[in-house]
Amino acid sequence: MTLVNHVWTENIKQALPEFEKQTGLKVEVTQLGEDQLSDQYNVKLNAGSSDIDVMMYRPLQEGKLFAKNKYLADLTDKTKGNAAFGFDDFQAGPVQATTYEDKVVGVPIITEQEVLYYRKDLLQKAGYSAPPKTLDELKTMAAKVEAENAGTAGFVARTGKAAAVTQFSSFLYSFGGDFVDGSGKATVNSEQAKQAYAYYGGLLKDHGPQNISTDMSWSEAMAIFTQGKAAFYTEANSLYKNATDPAKSKVSDTVGFAPFPAGPAGSKPYNVPSWALGINESSENQSNAWKFIEWAAGKDQTLAQQKAGVPGARTSVWANPEGIATYPKDLADAIAISTANGVGHDRPLVVKVAEAREIVGQPIVDAITGKDVAGSTATANEAFQKLLDDEK
Repeated sequence: MTLVNHVWTENIKQALPEFEKQTGLKVEVTQLGEDQLSDQYNVKLNAGSSDIDVMMYRPLQEGKLFAKNKYLADLTDKTKGNAAFGFDDFQAGPVQATTYEDKVVGVPIITEQEVLYYRKDLLQKAGYSAPPKTLDELKTMAAKVEAENAGTAGFVARTGKAAAVTQFSSFLYSFGGDFVDGSGKATVNSEQAKQAYAYYGGLLKDHGPQNISTDMSWSEAMAIFTQGKAAFYTEANSLYKNATDPAKSKVSDTVGFAPFPAGPAGSKPYNVPSWALGINESSENQSNAWKFIEWAAGKDQTLAQQKAGVPGARTSVWANPEGIATYPKDLADAIAISTANGVGHDRPLVVKVAEAREIVGQPIVDAITGKDVAGSTATANEAFQKLLDDEK
């Protein structure tokens, strides 16, 4: 099987002897970095190679390409045929991302949601007893905290064209928009999308760090937050230890977490599977490969991973006090809300994901730099529609 360098993989490798003993099967693991993994899949799957059985893949990055090219075996009957496996225990958002044309092609194993990171001390000082519940409140609070604390930004977030798309997506959904509509047409110039771009870009332009650069990914934005230079930060929950670890964060003892603030359409953060397990359609060991997935994504292993800090896709691990014991309580509460309302994608669901992110990310940069959002979204929508048409 081919797995990526990840804490999840390290944990599974340690537990493998137990699986081999239970089943009498011998497991061979190839472990690679993300880029090497993609390269290997491109070469081997394209050639119809049968030497990969189980494959760890990114549903939102390669999922559509792999499913469309028939690299992923149909797991629908397998997932539904075993009551003990409990496929209905998996959250709806991640399952949506591992389903293609009504067929289950993967089992989500690691999830991610967007939450609000904030500074409890700065909010208290400004007279606020609770974090913002709405995007309007977020803007008001960011402005007040910034005005009262020289050198501290009210808000920080990713600004890089492609990097910002995933975190911007929750703003887009909470304004009532999406990248495409139900009929598959581009909608990055809908009224809701224009409002979301203007809000996100405006918040960074008006209350973001001084001399803000427009190529920040999570690491640069996180550094500003953890150096104590911003009051609010919207980011993936999976990165939370960067903010709470005293070795990495100057503000570790004052960080709070809250659900993504509600926009006009409510609080609709993404709830996505960052990684899933699938079976190579060309594998000659499909039944044994499924045995491994049943075990690795089963209730016991998912709980063990969850306790080790790897956020699981099963509802049961978040409802289990053991499953959330290692998470800050306010973060576990925020995640529980996100998994209930979450949208199953954080970027356009297309084959050419990288290209799509560049296109739909441009209006973010334009909004931050004060350019005309309506003109920018119109241009982006046209280019994105062309990409969609080309993929049909």
